Amino acid sequence: MMRHPHVWMGLLLWSIFSQAQAAWTVNMAPGATEISHAVFDLHMTIFWVCVVIGIIVFGAMFWSMMMHRRSTGQVAAKFHESTTVEILWTVVPFIILVAMAVPATATLIKMYDTSEPDIDIQITGYQWKWHYKYLGQDVEFFSNLATPQEQIHNQAVKGENYLLEVDQPLVLPVGAKVRFLVTSADVIHSWWVPAFSVKRDAIPGFVNEAWTRIDKPGIYRGQCSELCGKDHGFMPIVVDVRTQADYDTWLTDRKADAAKLKELTSKEWTLDELKERGDKIYHTTCVACHQAEGQGLPPMFPALKGSPIATGPIEGHLHRVFFGKPGTAMAAFGKQLSEVDIAAVVTYERNAWGNNKGDMVTPKDVLALKQAESK
Repeated sequence: MMRHPHVWMGLLLWSIFSQAQAAWTVNMAPGATEISHAVFDLHMTIFWVCVVIGIIVFGAMFWSMMMHRRSTGQVAAKFHESTTVEILWTVVPFIILVAMAVPATATLIKMYDTSEPDIDIQITGYQWKWHYKYLGQDVEFFSNLATPQEQIHNQAVKGENYLLEVDQPLVLPVGAKVRFLVTSADVIHSWWVPAFSVKRDAIPGFVNEAWTRIDKPGIYRGQCSELCGKDHGFMPIVVDVRTQADYDTWLTDRKADAAKLKELTSKEWTLDELKERGDKIYHTTCVACHQAEGQGLPPMFPALKGSPIATGPIEGHLHRVFFGKPGTAMAAFGKQLSEVDIAAVVTYERNAWGNNKGDMVTPKDVLALKQAESK
């Protein structure tokens, strides 16, 4: 008969969880940048200082309790105060804090030294994606979550990088000093990549600076670390670090793609072409709120299937997508999407899920609206 079941239960639980924790890490990672290495070294320095302090303090406590316990006949000393002791326990901690502050201050100075960058990138947070603009290069794009909706809704097996994959990563060259100018277009976000030791709040109306210089090529992942709304957990960051030659090739290709996109504005589009392109844009940009079949998530996110907007006057539909609806979660996409993509997604919404209006918005219509809005 088991006389101490709680003991055996404890041993069983310990056995289970000790196996489950075998792959856990309990310390910071060194990272992949000069600053992340400095932060790691500072962390370990402070850690060992705390370990030594703990050993001395608790060692003195335990030694005093053992050597001066009542059972050995010890009699407590009677005294009121000791100036020497008070000076010691004030001066010694002060010296320790100053000694820790010196390397900490040096590291902070390095972290905030954004001078003389090789590349400037403006990072703008949106609900719920990131916009990257390479200043002076005429290259900019949005980075959206690429995890399929089927995985999110448990209709498919989750991938290796579930909720940490995007359609267009931020591409950087190895060894270059990159300055980030971080801001927001709506609410407070936070751009955080642990391997870089970079975490900056994206605040509307403000620009916060940070910088990095990555040591080796690779894929580095992060997330928005500021609760920013319904899809806060669906706002990943992926940085693709390449050799200088590969980066130069990518940058040239991006500039060529931007030039081609501008040319598409003047193209004569057919209804089927716009619907095909709009399908992709919708399932990248709109599906999280309005859902795959346009049923929405009422009352916060209304349905588009059979809605007055998607089946009403086409001008009103275009205006709503372009300018959004103030006071609601409907964002203004006029500055987020190109003329071609806005035309395509409006056309798709008006001809999907049984709406079948048969009409279309052309990129020229969107361009005309942009020009009128800028006057």
